[in-house]
Amino acid sequence: MKSNFFKYVFAIFVIGIMIFAIYKIKTEEKQEEKQHTQIKTEQQKVTEITLGIASLDSTNPLISKNRNVQDISKLIYEPLITLTSDYKAEGCLAEEWAKQNDTTYIIKLKENIRWADGEKFTSDDVKFTIEKLKSIDSIYSSNVQHITNIEIVDDYTLQIYLDTEVPFFEYNLTFPIMSNQFYLDKDFSEGIVPIGTGMYKYTDVQSTYLTLEKNNNWRETDEEPILTKITVNLYSSLGELYNSFKMGNIDIIDTQNSNLEEYIGTIGYAKKELKGREHDFIALNQANYFLSKKEVRKAISYSIDKTNIVANIFGSKYFTSSFPLDYGTWVYQEEEASAGYNPDQAKQILQENGWILRGGRWQKTENYKTQRLELSLAVKASDQSRVLVAQNIQSQLAAQGITINIVQLPDDQYYNAINTKNYDMILCSINLSQSPNLTTFLGPNNMANYVNEETTNILNEVKNTTDEETLKQRYKRLAEIYKDDVPYISLYNNKFTVAYSTSLIGDVTPNWYNIFYNITNWYK
Repeated sequence: MKSNFFKYVFAIFVIGIMIFAIYKIKTEEKQEEKQHTQIKTEQQKVTEITLGIASLDSTNPLISKNRNVQDISKLIYEPLITLTSDYKAEGCLAEEWAKQNDTTYIIKLKENIRWADGEKFTSDDVKFTIEKLKSIDSIYSSNVQHITNIEIVDDYTLQIYLDTEVPFFEYNLTFPIMSNQFYLDKDFSEGIVPIGTGMYKYTDVQSTYLTLEKNNNWRETDEEPILTKITVNLYSSLGELYNSFKMGNIDIIDTQNSNLEEYIGTIGYAKKELKGREHDFIALNQANYFLSKKEVRKAISYSIDKTNIVANIFGSKYFTSSFPLDYGTWVYQEEEASAGYNPDQAKQILQENGWILRGGRWQKTENYKTQRLELSLAVKASDQSRVLVAQNIQSQLAAQGITINIVQLPDDQYYNAINTKNYDMILCSINLSQSPNLTTFLGPNNMANYVNEETTNILNEVKNTTDEETLKQRYKRLAEIYKDDVPYISLYNNKFTVAYSTSLIGDVTPNWYNIFYNITNWYK
């Protein structure tokens, strides 16, 4: 009996040892598997991405007209002033800036900046770049057109003099600064490695690709980029670039092409669609008898269904708009993109102001004279999509009893009509400024012949203040006046699309100024 007892105890002891051994082996296997997974994850964590340029014209950003080049150049070269994700001016190479008077600015540069070759960045480089831009054909030439002189105070301070007041002039200082020791008038030819002050630098320039790597001389910052190498493949056409993206050979592309999906399909990638800078609107000339009446302008605005236009003319590939600054700028938060399409309200406002709908057309008797509400709408004849927009608006207003006659003008006559304001209404398209300047719409000699003492005072106030809350409040008021007085009818903005690999994760927050905004937080 005693012998059997010890046998049972021994058996239990052996089984316990075996269970413990199995448990320990399994635990070690799990730990090894976890370590292997962590190692594998680290190995799979990609620190390189591939970009593309179609139809490269020059690697020199000051003379290139290529949007792809301008995008990628922001990784290599830096401006005095950059824009945040919500288009707020922010110092880059400039530490601070101040408006001394209407035509004079003082710029204080950061002192810890070096070019990729280790040389110091100074005021001389800024002066050199501005003077170069004034002497060449560049997309940035308009940024410096009003600069008459640059005076160097010291290595890190300079004064800029203008020939006229430019509201929010600092937003013009967003062009890339070039080294006065390393600028070539025509191009950076094959084998020559141009330098900048940005977080990346060229390490190889070939006929079929460019290579960018981290710039070890980039200023000390907490924003250490995760991506260490960027390859830029060169393609002969956009079609090739789009196809390469579709095949997974490029990680990110951006375009204002509304037909992008026809080239890259609809699956296998992520995308962000933003309001672009192209803004279409109708100017209502208040020199016209009917359009001088606020109720007529409001009735026209209430009668136009912008969603209908965008859906039927552009296949919903545009964004409706109600104000020039509702594209995402920090000074104005969009409230109502439809701007209040309300045909019943249109009828009511006309009736309240003595208009009578008779025979399907609005008319009004003043000074014993009856006049029917009839206006012309000018449009550029060569722009067929906008001719279709004008016809759509004509149909919508006809259904409301407002007669519109479309006037299709050849290009030269169209622009002459704008310059002379020889129109009732005119359908326009404009590339919006990077700054929140609304002088074009509401300032002196504007397209609508619109005069409002309050807007004039606000425009003068906002161009001379840096207080953010004041700016937001004043722009909110400008939007209210714009929508209530209706000097213009904002219609829609184009779509700016950034498509990128689904494996690209992190804080991808592009805008139309910089698709690589916050790239230090990108990773795969």
